[in-house]
Formats: sequence, structure tokens, C-alpha cells
Amino acid sequence: MNATAEILKHKIESFSPELLQTLARMVEKLESQSRFSIPQFQMDEVLYRIQFHNENPRTKLDFYENISELENSFT
Repeated sequence: MNATAEILKHKIESFSPELLQTLARMVEKLESQSRFSIPQFQMDEVLYRIQFHNENPRTKLDFYENISELENSFT
């Protein structure tokens, strides 16, 4: 769990101010919504992508390209 937190911390520290604001709004909305279930295989896939990118920094994290789509799902 500590490794996952460190990976996320490192990624968050490199976000642009706009992306940080988006992330903060998403987290606030998540906290206020009732808890929903995310299938474990999806959680595993996201973790795998982050870990792969951490080991291969020249790769692109494709799920960041769709941040506006992700943001819209929380509005």
C-alpha cells in the first residue's frame, strides 16, 4: 500500500495546476457521493498502468488523455 501511495504522490506532484484543481473537485464529489463499487479488475488495470509507466517513464499514460471525459462523469 505504501508503494501505491508513493506512486500516486509522485504523479500528483507533477500535475499542472489545472489538473490538480480537477482532481480536487473529483475527490470532493467522490467524498460526498455514496460509495460505489469499482470492479477489482479495473482497479488492477489502472495500478498496472501506473506501475508500468513508473518503470518506463517515456511511455504515455493514455487514461490521462481523457481527463475532460473523466471530469464530466463527476459533474
